[in-house]
Amino acid sequence: MSSQESHVLIVDDDERIRALLGRFLRKNGFMVTMARDAAQARRLLAGLEFDLIVLDVMMPGEDGISLTRALRERLDTPILLLTARGEIEDRIAGLESGADDYLSKPFEPRELLLRIGAILRRVPVAEMAQPKFLTMGNLRYDTDKGELWQGDALLRLTGTEQALLRRLAASHGQPVSRTELIDDLGRGSGNADESENSERAIDVQITRLRRKIETDPKEPRFLQTIRGTGYMLVVD
Repeated sequence: MSSQESHVLIVDDDERIRALLGRFLRKNGFMVTMARDAAQARRLLAGLEFDLIVLDVMMPGEDGISLTRALRERLDTPILLLTARGEIEDRIAGLESGADDYLSKPFEPRELLLRIGAILRRVPVAEMAQPKFLTMGNLRYDTDKGELWQGDALLRLTGTEQALLRRLAASHGQPVSRTELIDDLGRGSGNADESENSERAIDVQITRLRRKIETDPKEPRFLQTIRGTGYMLVVD
């Protein structure tokens, strides 16, 4: 998906930051709508569809983490969190709430643009030749559409979960390293600390995906950990 096709919702209580981000993203070809708080964001989301939500964590009233968690109950729109808290625990909390990525303040606008581009590239993902459907117990994965079904019910996946499952499904039966997953999901970094954080972020996403795939996420049957390597999707 190109920037010219993408509609971004910016949610931040700081008027100056909203204005700066809005001008920058419009200059780079995005459609932009802005909200000053979670309440206004909810009203906009009730009537409009967005390709991405850029959401500040620290806001008065309902904060970004709570809003993300609530939105994930009904929307799979990618969410990029902006946070002044750079500690890994805070980032993990953001991912566990359902966010697709995070960016610590202060940041360079170009880095925001790169993060947004990486998220929007995740779906659709070019696919290798493979069966139309993969089965995992009572689940059915449509490899063409990237959809996970349980009987007649479509299971909701976030953008990151969709991208992760697509990548693992494309190599089902073969281990995929954390490094490959980091690169494919656009989290790569040359910084050692960031690389470690990226690996932990992948682990968090795997844990979330297991909750939707496995009967017992603590004893995974289909999404297996390959010690010293990474992860492998095993299908029936």
